[in-house]
Amino acid sequence: MLATLPTPLRDRARCEWQQHRVVMLPLGGLFSAVRIPERLLTALSTSAEAACLDDFLAEALGGGPVICDLRFSRYYALVPASTPATLRQMAEEWRAMEVDCLGHGGYLGVPRLDAVNREHALASYWSVPMDSAAVMCTPLAVARLIAAGRHCADAEPEA
Repeated sequence: MLATLPTPLRDRARCEWQQHRVVMLPLGGLFSAVRIPERLLTALSTSAEAACLDDFLAEALGGGPVICDLRFSRYYALVPASTPATLRQMAEEWRAMEVDCLGHGGYLGVPRLDAVNREHALASYWSVPMDSAAVMCTPLAVARLIAAGRHCADAEPEA
């Protein structure tokens, strides 16, 4: 993950991870992210419980890495760097659902690799831990997840 930073900034990032448990990393070089609101995912899951939602995401996205931002109830599926350009047309439609493709020029708060437990997280944690820096969520799996979430959310009766 630190390979996204120039060599002189990597030591500083390690210190930030140690002190704050999260570091801001640039997007669009080695990876990008798709921001998905929690409500869209809970519409798909059989349970809104965090552990169940984490398991659901691991299965739905084939084990691709996902970060959960607890403060804003958002999930970030990490995808190949080219994904925002590849999904540009769909991404325009997704904005109405508060889904966004984040890439070149953006930054993402990335938790330490050992932050895999929601109960011990300060601000974010790995909902689906990263197995390898070379393994990302596939854009097709993310697009299907969003489409299914939209369908289920649209089908829910108004409260």
